[in-house]
Amino acid sequence: MKNPVQTLKILLNNPSVIKTSSQAKQLHAHTIKLRGGGISSPEFTTTILSIYANFNLLQECISLFNTYQSPPPTKVWKSIIKCCASSGKFVDSVTFFKKMRALGKIPDRNVFPSLLKTCTHLRDMRFGEAVHGCVVRLGLESDLFTGNALMNMYAKLESLDAGNVFNSGSELKGTFRFNKDVNQTENPLGFLQDSGETVENFSKEVDCLKENMRNELAHSCGENRVFDCRSDLIDSGGSCDVNIYGRRLTTVHQKAIFNDIVKNQLDDRGGKIEVGGSSKEKKKGAFPADSVRKVFETMPVRDVVSWNTVIGGHVENGMHEEALLALREMGKANLKPDSFSLSSVLPIFAQYVDFMKGKEIHGYTIRHGFDEDIFISSSLIDMYANCTRLEDSYRVFSLSPHKDSVSWNSIIAGCVQNGSFDNGLKLFREMLMADIEPVAVSFSSIMPACAHLTTLCLGKQLHGYIIRRGFDDNVYVASSLMDMYAKCGNIKIARWIFDKMEVQDTISWTAMIMAYALHGHAPDAILFFDKMEIEGVKPNSGSFLAILTACSHAGLVDEAWKYFRSMTQNYAIPPGVEHYAAVSDLLGRAGRLTEAYEFISNMHIKPTGAIWSTLLSACRVQKNVELAEKVAKNMFIIDPHYVSTYVLLSNVYVAAGRWKDAAKLRITMRKKGITKKAACSWIEVKNKVHVFVSGDENHPDYPQINQALQDLMERIELEGYIPDTNVVLHDVDEEQKRYVLSAHSERLAIVFGVISTPDGTTVRVTKNLRVCVDCHTATKYLSKILKREIIVRDIVRFHHFKDGKCSCGDYW
Repeated sequence: MKNPVQTLKILLNNPSVIKTSSQAKQLHAHTIKLRGGGISSPEFTTTILSIYANFNLLQECISLFNTYQSPPPTKVWKSIIKCCASSGKFVDSVTFFKKMRALGKIPDRNVFPSLLKTCTHLRDMRFGEAVHGCVVRLGLESDLFTGNALMNMYAKLESLDAGNVFNSGSELKGTFRFNKDVNQTENPLGFLQDSGETVENFSKEVDCLKENMRNELAHSCGENRVFDCRSDLIDSGGSCDVNIYGRRLTTVHQKAIFNDIVKNQLDDRGGKIEVGGSSKEKKKGAFPADSVRKVFETMPVRDVVSWNTVIGGHVENGMHEEALLALREMGKANLKPDSFSLSSVLPIFAQYVDFMKGKEIHGYTIRHGFDEDIFISSSLIDMYANCTRLEDSYRVFSLSPHKDSVSWNSIIAGCVQNGSFDNGLKLFREMLMADIEPVAVSFSSIMPACAHLTTLCLGKQLHGYIIRRGFDDNVYVASSLMDMYAKCGNIKIARWIFDKMEVQDTISWTAMIMAYALHGHAPDAILFFDKMEIEGVKPNSGSFLAILTACSHAGLVDEAWKYFRSMTQNYAIPPGVEHYAAVSDLLGRAGRLTEAYEFISNMHIKPTGAIWSTLLSACRVQKNVELAEKVAKNMFIIDPHYVSTYVLLSNVYVAAGRWKDAAKLRITMRKKGITKKAACSWIEVKNKVHVFVSGDENHPDYPQINQALQDLMERIELEGYIPDTNVVLHDVDEEQKRYVLSAHSERLAIVFGVISTPDGTTVRVTKNLRVCVDCHTATKYLSKILKREIIVRDIVRFHHFKDGKCSCGDYW
């Protein structure tokens, strides 16, 4: 049997056999127990610390680190810096690096990947560029892992525009001369200027360059320097390789050295740096493609990770063509894309709704065995869903052998965004039954389904689940809850959630403004929008759509123009189709049809059928047949099969008594196979959704509904209700028109809610189209005689009926 000391030595010399953190601690304990026999050697302490670092045991690493009496070797510094970065203690990682440099220790190739990861997470580009300078001076820029870490950092952070100091390209064009008169404290590299001199003179000037750089480094390094810029780092025998007779300094090297030298001379005011006496603004949010590309091009060896960093960085920053070009170049370099490469480019085809190209990638994944990869399958689900190919999306999901929360959330979100709300809810239940823990995005994905279906009971259940799981503090989940409650008719709870939020961002403010808009509370919406600006929260495109919607529903033309102009003049947000539609709808509702027509005709973007339809609908209300036909002509040019054109124009003809013209349109619709969406209404009673269509006699409780309906119609007629038969779009007698009106879907749903709930209960009904004028009048009377609040949500807005009045003020 082997001696225990000998066994420990074997283990310490082969640390890869330690597979768990528990084994690492046992090894350490035996080492302490068997001190002597060489076990207490500092080399073994270093090994144990390295093992602890591999398992991210930060406290154990620090405890061992503090046992060193003399400065630890570089390997120990590497381990402690890596452990801090892996444990999320990024500031501590930087602190240890500073201590290491202060003690004169030279970092090796194993230190910088962790340190650059720290720069990325701290979002400290200046420190990152200083680290890059140290990498170059030590000659480690050709290291594969360091190069990948550099590209990843530049891809994820903003780049200081220091590259303007140097010529662009992989090599400097021309040669340089030394300007001895430059004030070195203002511009440490101001001596590099294009002189047009010959290559032969370059070697002489490098000696001068090296000497002055040594002086510059010594001059610029103070007590607060991160790096110990000692002269031995730039000696001709050192790693910096400034003594490069016969070749040029690459732009990347110059930029790195430049940033390392001037790190402490960066002006923190406004994110500017002084370069050659001129001020250059720091670009906010721009992808530093040049920086990444320059690092990439200087790497002698590029692996799949290198290419993936470039591809992923381009995709994340919307540079889709560049990402696809990099993917093609990767193939030309005889490197096969991996799952990360493919899952990175699939969202491009999803955004551009390019189903065929996405399908080609899908075929490639199958041929190369990537189709079972969980990241690939999730990306494919998203791609097909965004291309409205929900069946293909579900097929990928079904065939995936490994389903995690990402794939479940992808298919649920795909169902909801494609209007398959019931299936989305069904899949959410299946996910819970499969013991997959929902995450924040799960709830923000499923809540729109509850909002659309107005299933308030289910929404409340999910809200309770969210609170129990601790997701109610998440800003996206809270915003989706606000939206759900608002669209289910309970704006008070939506406001309560908003007030309870610790952080209120643009999304939450916008959700609350839109909630007020949909419920017809225009003054509250305007107050909230103005307060958002006062609070310093910058409105986005959705915020302006919400406030324009509020103005439209209240007929506030002047206020709407003010916000429409502010969007472009104050925030440089170009109006989209939705903004133009909101303004045109407002003008049409206000009876300003000619102004609306001119507004749409002079849009900066091509009008869509949906925009013209807002005006056509207004023409029906105003009974302007001439303009309606003019608008319909434009709509037919855009889309000859657009259903709304036929329906709305037919309604205009009916309102004007032109029954023959209306009949001709209906015949044309039948010949072209164009069908009108059937009107339906639904109500949730006792956790079950009941759906009604006009004249529906299929409901199991129809006899009771019909009897109650007749009784209620008689009661409201005694209160003064007179049926408006002009809204009936059929050429039949008056008695038949009255029957048609009484059997409208929203009226059946309201009556069912009345007979199915206790007295005083609020009745909440949803309709897929606009509420008809007569049903609107009848519901006001019903709310009065029943002494109930009746909330009807149609395709446009909410109507709160109470005591014989509606929240819309009869303006909708």
